[in-house]
Amino acid sequence: MTSRFTELVVDCRDPERLAAFWCAVLGFEVIDRSEGKVEIGSWVPTVEEVRARQMPPTLVFIQVPEGKSVKNRLHLDVSPIDVSTDDEVARLLGLGAAKVDVGQGPGRSWVVMADPEGNEFDVLRTLAPSN
Repeated sequence: MTSRFTELVVDCRDPERLAAFWCAVLGFEVIDRSEGKVEIGSWVPTVEEVRARQMPPTLVFIQVPEGKSVKNRLHLDVSPIDVSTDDEVARLLGLGAAKVDVGQGPGRSWVVMADPEGNEFDVLRTLAPSN
């Protein structure tokens, strides 16, 4: 017996805002929404597909009354696929992300950023083909 990693849940103040941000970052679409909850993904999970193979998890944004107060213990890493890391960081800044210092120090190959509610994530090396 095994389980599947099907969703990553993010507590937040404004699920619609964070879902829109992460849809723009990842090219995902809203696949479900209800009062205080928005789920986004690159596919619409069905029981049959989940049982057949491991697929990318969806992101679920759940409204909670409190704001973020400490550094995340779990975070997402993203890798640009068709632009440089610097170009992707600029795009994400334009979407409402911010660069943050969590003690990572200088000279790292990744950039630490935060989404509009302060949840940290890393932008890693580009996967774009070199010319």
